[in-house]
Amino acid sequence: MSRTLPPLNALRAFEAAGRHQSFTRAAEELRVSHSSISRHVRGLEDRLGVQLFRDLSRGLVLTDDGAAYLAQVSPALDAIGIATEGLAETPEGTITVNSEPLFATKFLIHHLAAFTGGHPEVNVRLEASRHLADVARYEADLAIRFVPPGARYPNSELLTNAMLHPFATPGLLRAAKPSPRDLLSYPLLRDRSEGSWDTWFALAGGVAPADVPAFTWRMSSVLSVEAAIAGQGVLLVSEEVVAGEVAAGRLVRVSDIGIREGGYHLVRGHGVLRRKAVRVFRDWLFAQTAPWRTPEEDDQPKG
Repeated sequence: MSRTLPPLNALRAFEAAGRHQSFTRAAEELRVSHSSISRHVRGLEDRLGVQLFRDLSRGLVLTDDGAAYLAQVSPALDAIGIATEGLAETPEGTITVNSEPLFATKFLIHHLAAFTGGHPEVNVRLEASRHLADVARYEADLAIRFVPPGARYPNSELLTNAMLHPFATPGLLRAAKPSPRDLLSYPLLRDRSEGSWDTWFALAGGVAPADVPAFTWRMSSVLSVEAAIAGQGVLLVSEEVVAGEVAAGRLVRVSDIGIREGGYHLVRGHGVLRRKAVRVFRDWLFAQTAPWRTPEEDDQPKG
């Protein structure tokens, strides 16, 4: 039985415009001109004999027919893409990963060689930035961000929510496991976390809130870790980002008392998982971070 199918380019243009509610953003995604998207969509409307979009003062919106059509077309195109990539024996292509600097420099860089060694056909472009790339506009395929407790990004998954423990160089310490009060005699480094040391001392006990030193300035997260490695003080930091420094003997965990204050999340753009290269990288990253991931309902301080 023959099928009644419109041109594939017209369907792709409509599907992208429908997801973004914008011809301009659809054109950016598909790397064509705005007029090309408009021409394909208008041609599709003529072919189907229905209006798919309405132009309103607030922008482009789908009609009821357009929304119903998009609900069918979008998963169908996803299925075609997945089936097509499934014919390839190995994933290939370029993926862009935008990450916060601390996670990029202290975790991803140290693990990335293992991924590229196993998947040489995949080119991973790693960006380190405090600015969250707009995955919806395809500035990056995946983004990694630290998310405070209770906050969420759309289309995000928990990667790590490791405990924050005090870490320092072995040469700085006068005792292997100083007490919380003993820690007050060391320089306490502070990064972007406003009240982490206050929270930690409150949990550890033995130190009055008034005895916790006031901090007059904060370093970036990357600089604070480097300062700790240089022996300049004790830093409260999550375990996964200093695991390499601990394994190399440059830092040691000062106390078994730890707190949790959020975690790193993987943020993905709509539809990026239809690409085999992105799926393989995502699965690899979740395997690498598994030791530092706890179900969020168990995300409570522990002493």
